[in-house]
This record gives sequence, structure tokens and C-alpha cells, in this order.
Amino acid sequence: MRVIISGGGTGGHIYPAIALIKQLKKRNLLDDVLYVGTQKGLESRIVKELDIPFETVEIQGFKRKLSFQNVITVKLFIEGIFKARKIIKQFKPDIVVGTGGYVSSSIVYAAHTLKIPTIIHEQNSIAGVTNKFLGNFVNKIAISFQEVASEFKEKDKLVLTGNPRAQEVAGIKKNNRLQEFGLDPKIPTVLIFGGSRGAEPLNRAVIGCLKEFSEQSYQVLFATGKIHYDYVKEAIKDTDYENVSVVSYIDNMPEILPDVDLIVGRSGATSIAEITALGIPAVFIPSPYVTHDHQTTNAQILTKVNAAKMIKEPDLNDKSLMEVVNQIMNDKQLHDEMADNSKKLGMPDAADLLIDQMLDLTK
Repeated sequence: MRVIISGGGTGGHIYPAIALIKQLKKRNLLDDVLYVGTQKGLESRIVKELDIPFETVEIQGFKRKLSFQNVITVKLFIEGIFKARKIIKQFKPDIVVGTGGYVSSSIVYAAHTLKIPTIIHEQNSIAGVTNKFLGNFVNKIAISFQEVASEFKEKDKLVLTGNPRAQEVAGIKKNNRLQEFGLDPKIPTVLIFGGSRGAEPLNRAVIGCLKEFSEQSYQVLFATGKIHYDYVKEAIKDTDYENVSVVSYIDNMPEILPDVDLIVGRSGATSIAEITALGIPAVFIPSPYVTHDHQTTNAQILTKVNAAKMIKEPDLNDKSLMEVVNQIMNDKQLHDEMADNSKKLGMPDAADLLIDQMLDLTK
């Protein structure tokens, strides 16, 4: 297949696209691929580093309030469609896949006008604006959570595939990477991180827990995020906690997940895909700053079946965090039950399920 993939703005749109490309290559189904993003977006760095052919269109999102910027947005969208049509005609794809973000709107819509098969992938439990718009025009709508189906009126187009990122991590085995951080791979481990940039409210709560963490029968790997690392290290500079390792960031994060017994962090779609593929219990602190508070809805899907616990950010402090972590880590029956429930939600063949839909559209 010749495939154009477009998605950008956040890692949640980019990493599923990359996972899909990797699985297409692994199955020898990819004759050629082109990734379409924006020059300013995160995708321009991530995709280029992987040596995936990359083209750009200029586009931006609508402002929620009346603004002249919305006039510019419409202008850029129209111009983006013309450029996207040119890209498509030159590349001649068999199918175009959109994984979300404003940039995918122009390339997927342009493909529709040129009668190229199209499919979009929605990672979250609440549909993004771009995907809800594109749902009117595409051939298939792949979803990661059944709960998001109600937001699309095109019921006949919906197919539950899960998130391709799940399949990318599902096959990773324990590899003793914890030794890199001065931790013992044989000791149960809690991983705490708030994403690549970190989450300051989570970091503050963890700082207050470190002494008590060091007294537990489990160990803690705490990734502060690069921009918060210095202030965290300053806050704990006169202490030396056993069983606790504090780092700014963890490269190749998925590789360490099989060695982890509990994850504490945000509830983005990619994180959920990864931990359910491996069956890891979680404590979620959803970011309240994302569109439509979708991380809370994501987290609730797991809390309803006791695969995770949730602490809302206004309720987060050292006491509330310590209580829930100890509850899970000091009760093996509860921990194992949560792990089993998490595993049941996982879709470790998600990329293949999405590829099946692509193959069906290109017959």
C-alpha cells in the first residue's frame, strides 16, 4: 500500500500514527508512506527523527470566542486543501489515514474530494473537533473507546480497533532497565510521571511523599519532567531517600513499563493504551487543562471496572496520593485484581485491527 498519514499537535495524535507505520512495515504491507503535518508542530521533529518522509501544510484551529483569527483559520483551511490535493496527486496514495489534530482536516478532506479511501482514528473517549468534522466525509471511523461512539452520527462507519500504540508495547518483556536508575528489578516498583514536560501539582505532592515512600517495601521511580527537574532537586537537596530514584525524563518509556507494578500520572489516550496492553494498575490525576476535560472521561472508563484509581487535581496532595498508592501496593489481592481488569481492557492487536480496515478499503 501507498499510505498518507496525517496527525499532529500532540503526541496523542502522533504516536499512534507512528505505531501504525511500524506495524505496516513489519507486515511488509507498506510500499511507500508520506506523513503530512505542520512545520511548527511536534510532529515535524518526531517524524523527521524517524526518517519518515514528511510534508507540511499550514493550518490552525478555531478560537472558541469570536476572533479575526477565525477568518485566518478558514483561509488557511482552504489553502491547505489546495496544497493537500497537490500532495495527494503527486504521491498517489491508496489510502489516507488521519489520526487527529487540525492538520489532518485538510489532507483527509482533500482525499475525500479526490475519491481516495479515507479512515480516521479517534484515540480519546471524547471525540476531537477535527474528527467530528471529518466523520461526515470519511469511509471509516476507527475508535479506541466504545464510549466515544455516541459522539458520531455515522454509526455505520464506526469500528472499534483500539490504539495502535498498544500493539507496539504489548510484546515488550521485562528487561531490568530499572538498574539504570539505581533500583532493584526484584522489588515492586511505582512509576510516577506527568508526561515529558511534567506536571507541577503532581510533583509537589510527590515531594511531600518521598520520605514515607522511602520507608515502604516497594520502590519509586519519579520522573519530574525536564522543566521541573531543577526545582524538585533543589527541594530535596538535603535528603537521601532509599528506594527512590528521581530523574528528569525516561527515554524510551515503554521499554520500562513491563518492570513496573503501578503507574501514577495523567490519563492521556496513549498512556491508557500502553498500560492496558500490559495490564498495569494505575492512579490517574487527569489534566484539567485539556479540551472537554477528556482525560477525566478517559480515566473514568478504567475506574468504573476497578482497573485504576483517580485523584482529581484539586484533591491531590501528599496525603491523598500516599493513601491511594499504599492502598494498592500493600494489598496484593487488590493489586492483582486491578491488573487483571486493566488487561481485560487492553487491545494488544490494535494496529492489526486498524490495518484490517485499511486493507478492506483498498481491495
